[in-house]
Amino acid sequence: MKGRAIRIVYGKELRDSLRDRRTIISMIVVPVLVMPLLMFGIGAMMIKTVTKARQEIPRVMIIGAEPSSKVLASLNAAKSLQVIPATEDFTNQIVEKKVRAVVKLPPDFDAMLARGDATKVDIYEYAGEMKSGFAAENLNGFFRNLSDATVRERLASRGVPAEVLTPFTIQRQNVAPPAKVAGNALGGILPYFIIILCLTGAMYPALDLTAGEKERGTMETILCCPVGRTELVVGKFLMVLTASLGTVMLSIISMSGTFLIAKRAAAGTLPPEALKLAATIDVGGLVGVFLMLLPVAVMLSAGLLMVGLFSRSFREAQSYCGPLMLVAIIPTMIAMLPGVELNASYALVPLLNVGLVCKEMLAGTWHWHYIALIFGSACVYAAAALAAAVWMFHREEVLFRS
Repeated sequence: MKGRAIRIVYGKELRDSLRDRRTIISMIVVPVLVMPLLMFGIGAMMIKTVTKARQEIPRVMIIGAEPSSKVLASLNAAKSLQVIPATEDFTNQIVEKKVRAVVKLPPDFDAMLARGDATKVDIYEYAGEMKSGFAAENLNGFFRNLSDATVRERLASRGVPAEVLTPFTIQRQNVAPPAKVAGNALGGILPYFIIILCLTGAMYPALDLTAGEKERGTMETILCCPVGRTELVVGKFLMVLTASLGTVMLSIISMSGTFLIAKRAAAGTLPPEALKLAATIDVGGLVGVFLMLLPVAVMLSAGLLMVGLFSRSFREAQSYCGPLMLVAIIPTMIAMLPGVELNASYALVPLLNVGLVCKEMLAGTWHWHYIALIFGSACVYAAAALAAAVWMFHREEVLFRS
């Protein structure tokens, strides 16, 4: 294999790709501008929507309470609730979002409280609907406070101090340093994000340099050049890998800038713990994550190159990329699940192993035997994928499928 020939092919493909408007859009414009704007816009919209829902005074119904009930009077006086007349079809009212929540009380609720009898309060809500959930929380808080006040009154009437109900207090203490907390929180998300970027950045160049060449009828012309097929496919592969890694780097830089802007904009609305998250991430862990993901980028780039070589047309290649995306995403999503931890069985599963070890590295835990095993296996998988792409490029029946 001649290095000079590979450099020539790589340089030619790189120049052609940089002249292609679609490559510039997919590799530079989308990661640098579109994705940060989308994430910033979605984040700002979510914060605005939740804040508005929190500030809204929910409409609620009280069923079963007598008109002279003290509890009903207290609910009517509550500033965080708007009590409306009760109707029989209250469940439909909740589902249609005309009412956010409904409370059902026994008819003699006040008398039962006065006698000390056990009773029950039912709160009806629309599960999964944000505003209904907030209304149910307000109602639950009201009756929890009423329950505590009733207990204190009963104890006081019997001369028993209220402290008898709380013989001791429980306080949870975090012993992990901030860097480990931040790394554990972002450890599963960051590898998933980078793998998606590797795929999206490499997809269009890989398909254009293979299936696109077939459609344009230039594949035969390229094969007539005095360059070996191995050099041709390695040169094309390097171009795809450059696009993949370039997309990742540009996206990370752009997203970091977007995060800093969003952090300053949300300084008054987010808790201090969330604002300190980025400042406590281990830089060494970040470097380790990128090094561990290098062979993954090689494997994905070679896999996309094989998809393009196997396909008859650009459209057919795009249809194959959907299942390939799922194959790449699902193991990384499994690594994000709570309770899934790195062990010897997972250390050889492609993508899942990298996601798990990156989570540990960002948390400041370095399992060197697992790191060596996972990096070595990832390099083997990447080399196998690249070798398969070279083999496919030498097969006439694959290269010129009709």
